[in-house]
Amino acid sequence: MTERGDKQFWYNMRTGAVEFGYASPSLDRVGPFPTEQAAAHALEKLRENSAKWDAEDAEDR
Repeated sequence: MTERGDKQFWYNMRTGAVEFGYASPSLDRVGPFPTEQAAAHALEKLRENSAKWDAEDAEDR
């Protein structure tokens, strides 16, 4: 069962801070992440996903 978002970690894109629960407005945060460490590496994960999706899109052309 997936944890509720208010019981997980988020990365705040505006401040660069890791937050627990719904500490900031939804437009400022990405996640949720299962651990504080995973949230701290959110930007790396977003870059990896973006590169992967770009490559998949290029294959579809």
